[in-house]
Amino acid sequence: MKARNAEVVKSVSLDPRNAVEPPQPPSRLKKLGVKAGLKVVLLGLDDSEFATELAGGGAEVVSESTVSEADLVFLRVESCDDLLTLWSLREIVKPEVAVWTLRRKGRKDLTESDVMQAGLDAGFVDVKVVSFSDTLTAEKFVIRLVDRAKK
Repeated sequence: MKARNAEVVKSVSLDPRNAVEPPQPPSRLKKLGVKAGLKVVLLGLDDSEFATELAGGGAEVVSESTVSEADLVFLRVESCDDLLTLWSLREIVKPEVAVWTLRRKGRKDLTESDVMQAGLDAGFVDVKVVSFSDTLTAEKFVIRLVDRAKK
């Protein structure tokens, strides 16, 4: 066994010209599923840096009045009352839309569980949670596959 391990060690090159760069973590846009050509609506999120990032990724930031045509919706929630917006979104968005809720990290009065339950109650299913920023967590909701045909 030692001889075999020695052969493996000998075959590893320490030449810096053969060094492989470590993989980079996915970008925020990649984690959020943002792709070129998608229409994105920002509700309650006044973040010009993120809007610029979206545009740089080829997404089109559209007005709130066109939410029914959006591919992605980002909804900033500050209170449990803000979660009621999920109900109205469920009624007007396209069946294949993804709705991301954004809430401040570490809050005791608006937890991940609160947001996920509100999404389920509104007819969505939660499919992903990511760190949006140092201060915000993003939870992704979609309409259940079995319910998409009903829209």
